[in-house]
Amino acid sequence: MPNWGGGAKCAACGKTAYHAEEVQCNGRSFHKTCFICMTCRKALDSTTVAAHESEIYCKSCYGKKYGPKGYGYGQGAGALSSDPAGENAQPQLAKPKPSSTCSNPNKPSPKFGGSDRCPRCSKAVYAAEKVMGAGKPWHKTCFRCALCGKSLESTTVTDKDGELYCKVCYAKNFGPKGFGLGNEAMLEDRE
Repeated sequence: MPNWGGGAKCAACGKTAYHAEEVQCNGRSFHKTCFICMTCRKALDSTTVAAHESEIYCKSCYGKKYGPKGYGYGQGAGALSSDPAGENAQPQLAKPKPSSTCSNPNKPSPKFGGSDRCPRCSKAVYAAEKVMGAGKPWHKTCFRCALCGKSLESTTVTDKDGELYCKVCYAKNFGPKGFGLGNEAMLEDRE
């Protein structure tokens, strides 16, 4: 069958990865949604990927599997070794199947097309519309106070438990309480 779109085969799922959805690593092509750690299934990018032969991992899982072992490295006492796990260790679980995000686009996933999800509306956040707050990516239109709905900026945003607030709403609801701080519950009777 001819390859009409001109894309390479995804190394994870085997389907055609067209140029708009392609990520390359070690000369192999992946869909952006299939470019995930083989162990923890976390989405990867060029700064978080660590490749070993034909497998890709996040740096954390790569370090656990192929990093040094021994006292001080979380593997118990013993001589340091950089041998890959498997020679003297328990065998790893069977190679995980490719992510279902490649074969079932209707199934919700934390990543879609390599973009992050907005915590407020759960839709994809692309670079052109991304604003960072509370360590998460938000749409510019969703970057609003959770209580009053006021549009926020980096100088007016405060966060608590992953939610965004303007400084006024944050102070009213989470700030100090008492005389002179706008909370009548603790004011003394002045009659």
